[in-house]
Amino acid sequence: MTAAALPTRARPERDDRVLRPTRVLAWGITPFLAAGVVLLYGFPADTGRLFAWPVSPPITAMVLASAYLGGIWFFVRTARVPRWALVSAGLPAVTVFAALLGVATVVHWDRFTHAHPAFWVWAGLYFLAPPLVALVWVVNARVAAPARDDERRVEPMTRGVIGYGGAASVLLGVLLWSLPQTMSRIWPWSLTPLTARVIGAVFCLGCAGLVAFTDARWIRVRVLVEAETVMVAAMLLALLRGRAELHPERPLTWVLLTGMLAALAGSARLLYAMSRRDPPR
Repeated sequence: MTAAALPTRARPERDDRVLRPTRVLAWGITPFLAAGVVLLYGFPADTGRLFAWPVSPPITAMVLASAYLGGIWFFVRTARVPRWALVSAGLPAVTVFAALLGVATVVHWDRFTHAHPAFWVWAGLYFLAPPLVALVWVVNARVAAPARDDERRVEPMTRGVIGYGGAASVLLGVLLWSLPQTMSRIWPWSLTPLTARVIGAVFCLGCAGLVAFTDARWIRVRVLVEAETVMVAAMLLALLRGRAELHPERPLTWVLLTGMLAALAGSARLLYAMSRRDPPR
């Protein structure tokens, strides 16, 4: 048999579709996030009784719930959108977030309520999610289509804001993760080493925005901006609800509030401006 006659493995068609395993994973994760939102945002002062560990102060619980709320938006969109490019940049960020929480669980093992069913769910989710999400991303990336000339592009200044905003968020997350005790002395509200690392993982979700440095297409950042808008809006409401727990004498309190308000206003404006000519998705 000649080399030309040897059978070859068919390459997947690069049609940019969202594969079934990706949709199944998205629908599978969403209920856990929804439960977290109900417990942490609805009953932030009762985490000692209802959650995997006593989260204190309640504002920390609500900030984590805000990230879950943004995650619900992202995963429901992932399960429903027609093109992989709309959500492909978000899954690596989810992998980083889940991996950091999994490591935090091991590092601060003694802080958790091991007999509580919520801890079993927490540990199972953050030990299994990183490899599963990464695997799904790798498999679905095989059908990613190259950029088309007719796809809308984001203006260079807007790309810079998205990219550098994401980089600033990651930097803050890394500082919270690696220097929890130092950051707790300047953070807008009280933190323990565990909660500092949890909040650090939330801010590391900003790594999704780094895609703006390498890809100017609006389709690559649209769902990310939507999820960020939901998350930041919920965080600002959490800060309002927990305003008594804030330290107004700390400069970072006002820096963080200003940055969140600017991010929310900028994201809402961008979504409005770009949606005027966007087809419905």
